[in-house]
Amino acid sequence: IEVLPHRGPMDLPVVLFLLWGLLLDLLSGAVGGILYRVHEEQPPSTLIGSLAADQGLPDSGHLYKLEVGAPYLRVDGKSGDIFTTEIPIDRETLKDCRNKGKPCFLEFEVSVTDLIQNQSPRLIEGRIEVQDINDNTPQFPSAVLTLSVPENTHTGALFSIPLATDKDTERNGVADYTLTAGPEAVALFGLQVAEDRGEKLPQLIVLGNLDRELKDSYDLTIKAVDGGNPPRYSSALLRVVIADANDNAPKFEKSSYDAEVAENSPVGHSVLQVKANDSDLGPNGEIEYTLHQAIDPVPKLLRIDRSSGIIYVKGPLDREEINNLKFYVVARDKGPSPKSSKTYVSIDVTDQNDNAPAVEIRGIGLVTHSDGVANISEDMPVGTAVALVQVSDKDEGENAVVTCVVAGDVPFQLRPASDSSIDNKRKYFLQTTTPLDYERVKDYRVEIVAVDSGNPALSSTNSLRVQVTDTNDNSPIFSPTLFEVEFSEENQPGEKVVEVIASDADSGTNAELVYNIIADSSTRGLFEIDPSSGEIRARSPLDREHKERYEFRVTAADKGVPSHRGTATVVIKVFDRNDNDPKFMLSGYSFSVLENMPPLSPVGMVTVQDMDEGKNAQVQLSVEPDVGKFVIQNGTGTILSSISFDREKESSYTFRLKALDGGDPPRSSYVGVTINVLDENDNAPVVTKPSNSSFIRLSPMAAPDSVVEVVEAEDIDSGSNAEIVYSIGGGNPHDLFYISPSNGEITLTKELTRKHTGLHRLVIKVSDRGKPPRHAIALVHIYVNETIANVSHVEALVGHSLYTPLDMDIAGDPDYGLAAQRSNIVYGSLAGVAGVVTLIFAVVFIRHRLQREAKSGYQAGKKETKDLYAPKQGPKTGKGKKAKKGKPPKSPKPLGEDEEVSLQKSLKFNLDGVNDSPRIHLPLTYPPGSPDLGRHYRSNSPLPSIQLQAQSPSASQKHQAVQELPAANTFVGTGGDDNSTGSDQYSDYSYKTNQPKYSTKT
Repeated sequence: IEVLPHRGPMDLPVVLFLLWGLLLDLLSGAVGGILYRVHEEQPPSTLIGSLAADQGLPDSGHLYKLEVGAPYLRVDGKSGDIFTTEIPIDRETLKDCRNKGKPCFLEFEVSVTDLIQNQSPRLIEGRIEVQDINDNTPQFPSAVLTLSVPENTHTGALFSIPLATDKDTERNGVADYTLTAGPEAVALFGLQVAEDRGEKLPQLIVLGNLDRELKDSYDLTIKAVDGGNPPRYSSALLRVVIADANDNAPKFEKSSYDAEVAENSPVGHSVLQVKANDSDLGPNGEIEYTLHQAIDPVPKLLRIDRSSGIIYVKGPLDREEINNLKFYVVARDKGPSPKSSKTYVSIDVTDQNDNAPAVEIRGIGLVTHSDGVANISEDMPVGTAVALVQVSDKDEGENAVVTCVVAGDVPFQLRPASDSSIDNKRKYFLQTTTPLDYERVKDYRVEIVAVDSGNPALSSTNSLRVQVTDTNDNSPIFSPTLFEVEFSEENQPGEKVVEVIASDADSGTNAELVYNIIADSSTRGLFEIDPSSGEIRARSPLDREHKERYEFRVTAADKGVPSHRGTATVVIKVFDRNDNDPKFMLSGYSFSVLENMPPLSPVGMVTVQDMDEGKNAQVQLSVEPDVGKFVIQNGTGTILSSISFDREKESSYTFRLKALDGGDPPRSSYVGVTINVLDENDNAPVVTKPSNSSFIRLSPMAAPDSVVEVVEAEDIDSGSNAEIVYSIGGGNPHDLFYISPSNGEITLTKELTRKHTGLHRLVIKVSDRGKPPRHAIALVHIYVNETIANVSHVEALVGHSLYTPLDMDIAGDPDYGLAAQRSNIVYGSLAGVAGVVTLIFAVVFIRHRLQREAKSGYQAGKKETKDLYAPKQGPKTGKGKKAKKGKPPKSPKPLGEDEEVSLQKSLKFNLDGVNDSPRIHLPLTYPPGSPDLGRHYRSNSPLPSIQLQAQSPSASQKHQAVQELPAANTFVGTGGDDNSTGSDQYSDYSYKTNQPKYSTKT
């Protein structure tokens, strides 16, 4: 029945009719179905209906109790008014309200107990229709919707637009769509909203001719509006992509498909096959099937074969969870501009008898249940309801028709609680049939059996213990109410902790006490109490590090009916024992430090903790093995170095740390430590090739980009500190040579001319990439000439180069520029003095001057200066100058980079001539302590020198006067043309003293 409020006076027949209906309800023990209506999302304490007023029941002397309906409803105990609670009723979240087309009901049950006449309670059942409000906004499946339209689409063609969904019901669901287009698209596209089974279907209308080559896409805005008041709406970007032509769209054989599938069907079971045909040929006629607009849980439960259109079971089907699956299937061809069509599919999930009946037993009225036990006083009248039994079956049809009986010989029976019960849900009162006698039988085990009508039938049972009790009016009392005890950890299981005692003023069984522990999640299972003596024991060892204080309540309940109980609080403080090793925070430590750090510098820090307390947690740290290289601070855990690190000697150190606590006996633990030494740029590069005193011959005909020499160096540092960069620091005034910064390869950059003939000294700077960088200097001697007929002469030039300051360029023929200037002056003078001279005389004269000019730099056959490189002569003896055997000359100590400047300054320079060009004067004798530049440059190249052998052309008597220097300073000739025949115009070249500075002109 639907209860509607009535506020007018009632005449006598109406009153009599209501009294008669009330009498019938009293006889039946329950009131039939009541229907209220309320909108969802109502605020708390909103009145839904008044049972007392609506049912004509008095508003005093009765107790109204809500049995079913929480947490959304509450009932006033006196008036029977039903209100909403703090938890709002959301229609869209209720399980039974998933089908939008059906009403949404919230069931409730209220028991009514007459407190004056002490009669058996009556049960009032009802339903509340939850009416929808517009609290959900329509939503498109995506913020950007893409629609493909072929370019040859005729005017008036329709294309389906993805639907917007609204969780509200049809009235508040999607009501309309609108389309907004820009100036380019307003004349090409329109919107048509069709309707199918009450659902709005937006379709795009083509209004004009489309040309993909002119424009291949259009952006429109589609808006979905629901039917609420006020309405809600949302928008999405509709991107229309113009595709190439595909004439025919697939066409389904049916506009809709209906099928049934049994629940619990296995995965892979075929449910239905949809079939579409396409008149096109080739890929345009090949069809693919996909699920369209299938919302959860359809994609989880079903799948479709893309080629055959067969729909298979994908996940477990449960009719009790969802009984109908509705979706669309799209058939799309494989043309370059695919066409598609869709059909509607509805699949009903049919029931299988896969659920046994559920028997629920709960208290009713004033009879409460606790842990499956119902306590009832022996003086209650016959017919007293002990429990409310609800029998339900989730299946449907015959599978849900349930028969329920009480098994065994017990003084209880089932009586229907409501006449309006449906087949799959029935309610019964479990009531007494005879007077109860406590002295004869104190309790009963009532077993209820429910059997459904399925084939085969399923059954289930549930039982209730009914305990008959005496009256009881005193509660047990603890003295004191707070028990505090100290207890050591690591105890033995079953060890006694404390004994609690309570007393009860009642007598007999009402004074017999049962002790129990009310434990929360932190103490459950740790302690047990003797129910009769109150002795509390630890069931398992306690761990102070896990928890050092436990607090719980104990109860003492008497055996009266109804039972009374008292409570007390027990506090257990756990004492510490040394049962935990010190624990490092990591299983191993690895630190990185820079080399050259001073001693006692921190290199890392470790953290160790001990879960114990007091002395048991005081930890001492030490290094093992202690070889004096590292120490550790106990207070901070900082590791200090006792040494300064040198990565080139030792790049890593490994040792162990020991942690020892102060317990008795003490406990310890170890951890491994690795110290990795990081590199610093503390080593300069060392040139390994070529030697500063060596040279290489280069033919004047050498082509540009040809490789002349390769400088090689090494650096014992690592990383960027060992990355080497090569550069030319001097000796390249004509820009003839280029050195690769990465591999040290020296190449010729331009063609050689006559003025480039002679010795070239390149000052190569070899740097690393450290911060700050370090570098070394190397000298590369390149002798430009066709051949080398006089090796000693070239070695003399190289030897002179080693004593020439690095800021002076040695680059080719030093007299070439001056000779050219003199010839120009002569030409001018002759032209002015001679005037008009016969052409023949001028030609002869010019040829004569040119021949002299060719020999001005290097004069063939001219002997070298006699004592230019001659060593200082000692007193002559009859035995000659042979050195003593077995005593080679001692190699002088290499000089550092900072000594280079002072060495260069020690050379003597004279400024002569018009141009004040520096002239190099080499001493014929070298006094003790004079700078040995050959030794200085040699120190940067660890490769050994190559001594001139007797068979070398330079070993002849003509060029045998070579300065006697230590082996490390012997200059090495690196080349000679073994294939040359005859003499060369530069073979007897002699170095001139006081020569001008090399010209920098190219």
